[in-house]
Amino acid sequence: MIKHKMTKLILIVLFLLTGLLTGSASVLAQEETLIEQLPTDFVEQTAPQVEYYQARVTDLVSEQKDEDPYAMIFDQYIQKVFAVFLNGPEKGAGKIIEFYPKSDDDDQKLKVGDKVYVLKITDGDVVSYNITEHYRFNALLWLTIIFIGLVVLVGRWQGLGSLVGLAFSFLVIIKFMVPRILAGQSPLIICLLGAMMIALVSIYIAHGFKLRTTLAVISTLLTIMITLGFDYLVIHWAKLFGAGTEEAVFAQFAQFGTINLRGLLLGGIIVGVLGVLDDITTAQAAVVDELKKAKPEMTFKELYRAGISVGKEHIASLVNTLVLAYVGASFPLVLLFQQYNQPLTYLLNSELVAEEIARTLIGSTALILAVPLTTALTAYVLTRKKASL
Repeated sequence: MIKHKMTKLILIVLFLLTGLLTGSASVLAQEETLIEQLPTDFVEQTAPQVEYYQARVTDLVSEQKDEDPYAMIFDQYIQKVFAVFLNGPEKGAGKIIEFYPKSDDDDQKLKVGDKVYVLKITDGDVVSYNITEHYRFNALLWLTIIFIGLVVLVGRWQGLGSLVGLAFSFLVIIKFMVPRILAGQSPLIICLLGAMMIALVSIYIAHGFKLRTTLAVISTLLTIMITLGFDYLVIHWAKLFGAGTEEAVFAQFAQFGTINLRGLLLGGIIVGVLGVLDDITTAQAAVVDELKKAKPEMTFKELYRAGISVGKEHIASLVNTLVLAYVGASFPLVLLFQQYNQPLTYLLNSELVAEEIARTLIGSTALILAVPLTTALTAYVLTRKKASL
């Protein structure tokens, strides 16, 4: 009887949280429509047709340094190779195609037998072929197989559940979030709804339908709601517009200005936070649950103190991990900045760097808040449950 009451209470809390998150998102969406997007003047024109094919290099025709004086700065090399198409309407046919290695390193240059991707660009009556990339799919496939094997071998059924949860997360991002954002819908609303779907489904799939999993889900949704408000305030306070990266601007131009870059920045931070947040909440709820099982007579105060002690260690390691992950991802940018004689304050103030700083600090703040929140909620529910019994 007590178990059914507890389940009903948790479901009611989840329903209320979902309503609060959706309501908050609606309010933010109304303001988001007032955000001035980047000016875009587009001339209607027919886009070239681009086709992607696989090919294999059968012969090296020539290799030379680019004689263009502007390209000589970077020692740009040009390879001309004979490539035979492996698929498409020209399968079996061969062409001499140019390739520009990113450096003169032997691993970058094409060799006989290499598999590559060829772009066929048709612009009116003009047809051109370009080799753009080495074929890497086989290496990535084997890496994925090794990863899945290790997860299942070490994690067993729970590891398999985490893979299913990961697959669901990708499905939500690719099939739900991306198409709707490209269709011109609010990136903030779509990212928020997608994050809620991932939190509600993936965490249960990965960790099972248990009380502590439900408490982790509630803590995750609560933290997302707090982060959403904090995220919104910081982005507007710092006057960030989401135009700090070329990728974001190009994505907007490709969609004729229908993507709200500030909303995309806000939503992207929420999704990024969720990636680490579920680790914090599930681990913290599990710690408190195991402490209670090991010593059932523990009071709320004792349980909270023991749980938060472990949580502090979790915070120290994960915040460091989060910062290093962002720095590692943008390390070439860090090196580039060091080559220019610009004041440090100017570099930090630039939108490109300021966006990454905002992402890191907002994400770290969310993780810090999640620890005491999850610990207190789990300790309270478990001690009340024991008292009721």
